[in-house]
Amino acid sequence: MEKKELIYEGKAKKIYKTDKEEIYLQEFKDDATAFNGLKKDKIPHKGELNNQISTYIFNQLKENAIPTHFLEKLSPTEMLVRKVDIIKIEVVCRNITAGSLVKKFGLEEGIELENPVIEYYYKSDELGDPLFNEDHIYALKLADKFDLGIIKKMTLAVNEILRKYFLKHGIKLVDFKLEFGKDRFGNILLADEISPDTCRLWDSETNKKLDKDRFRFDLGEVEEAYQEINKRLAEA
Repeated sequence: MEKKELIYEGKAKKIYKTDKEEIYLQEFKDDATAFNGLKKDKIPHKGELNNQISTYIFNQLKENAIPTHFLEKLSPTEMLVRKVDIIKIEVVCRNITAGSLVKKFGLEEGIELENPVIEYYYKSDELGDPLFNEDHIYALKLADKFDLGIIKKMTLAVNEILRKYFLKHGIKLVDFKLEFGKDRFGNILLADEISPDTCRLWDSETNKKLDKDRFRFDLGEVEEAYQEINKRLAEA
């Protein structure tokens, strides 16, 4: 597979064309950002760790019939993915109170929710990824009711699969962000990555944070937390 020109660079990844029109190469970076890019640094080996962790998770989802853009891990920091047109909606699923749910509503951190809370954010770095609702999505013509129904159903299915998967490895899935795209046939696929960059992951016994919150809030041991997630998921 030949790596060709760079077509997109985000805060944590680069996307390249390949010699096959419908296959892209996704490269993970060591760059870390928080608070809409206001805080920046590099975390050693983050690219390698997120690539491997995402590979474990995408394979788990594949085993459970969730359609994703993932094809195969190519190198320590690279994976091959299907070409998709990204839908400009970031979907957040919350199982336990943390982050903005605590900040916005004055809730105590760590309360297990009776039902998952689904939130939608407009994917726009320039606007700071604002929270919006279904009516905004339809008004902006980002998705119709049918597509949004599929996205929500897939999000809840992913949540059920990954809650059990992480818990088996001694990890609570507190919340996570998903992105979706459409392939050339119009099928909706889960895209982007699933890693400690995009999930809140706590030790199931101690509630120790094992995700990017360690970077956000200067808790230290950031690389060690990512390594711990990778180590646990590597176990059978």
